[in-house]
Formats: sequence, structure tokens, C-alpha cells
Amino acid sequence: MAVQEEIEQKSFNIMISTTKLSARTVLRAVKAALRLYQSKASQGKQSVRTLLRQNRGVSSVEISKTGIRGLERYAKKYGIDYAIRKDTSEVPPRYLVFFKSPDAEAFNSAFKEYSASLLNKDKRPSVLARLQELVQAAAELPGKVRHKEQERGL
Repeated sequence: MAVQEEIEQKSFNIMISTTKLSARTVLRAVKAALRLYQSKASQGKQSVRTLLRQNRGVSSVEISKTGIRGLERYAKKYGIDYAIRKDTSEVPPRYLVFFKSPDAEAFNSAFKEYSASLLNKDKRPSVLARLQELVQAAAELPGKVRHKEQERGL
């Protein structure tokens, strides 16, 4: 009977050590997932509260509503953490873009590139205006009038 008790004791010890091992593994996995979530959650566009919660200096810039989408593209390109807030106390409302102070240099670069793209956009000719000119030019051309007649077979 002593052999039987010894086998039972060893199997019980193996079961306990396996349980401890799986608990440690689960704990490590949860910690890794939490670290990954925290690193991903604070990147790019976020709320002003989340941006302020990072305990870094926050700066702001005013922007028009029409330029928000373009600025978001450049902020994403430069990896800037930012938040957009609509100030409705004025008519028309103004939009403020908040960003972290350590990202100030990256934000300046993104804002310069965004401003340059807006200036280039204003310099480009309008496609609709060009189309209207071509339509008018085509209307003024003397064109051939074609008459198609269908032959009837008997």
C-alpha cells in the first residue's frame, strides 16, 4: 500500500505544479496584453481627456473645419498624438487641435507639409472649369451631321 500512496502523492504534486505553471502563464499573458493595449490606446487621434491623462504638456492650434481631414492624414503620417475639440462658443464654431508638447517638432513638420499642400491645391486649375471650357470649345466647332438610315431587308 505504501507504493500506492507514494504514486498518489507524486501525481498530486504534479497536478499542483501544473496548476501553478498555468496560473503564471495566464498572468504573464494578461500583463503582456495590458501593456500592448496601453501602448496602442495612446497613439494617433484620441480624446482630450486621454491626451491630458498622459501627464505631458499639451499645446493647441486653431484650424478650419475644411482642413481637419487633411491635417489628420499628415498627423497619422508623422505619428502625432492629437485630439480635436469643437469650440461652439463662437459663430461659426472654431476647431482646436491639441497635441502633446514632445511632439511639437513633428507637429510643426506635419503642419508645414499640410500648409504647403493647401497652397499647391489653390494653385492647381479647377477640373470643372477646364471641363466647361472644353465643352464650350466643342460646341463652337463646326461638326458633321451624320444621318444614319437603316436599310430594310425584305
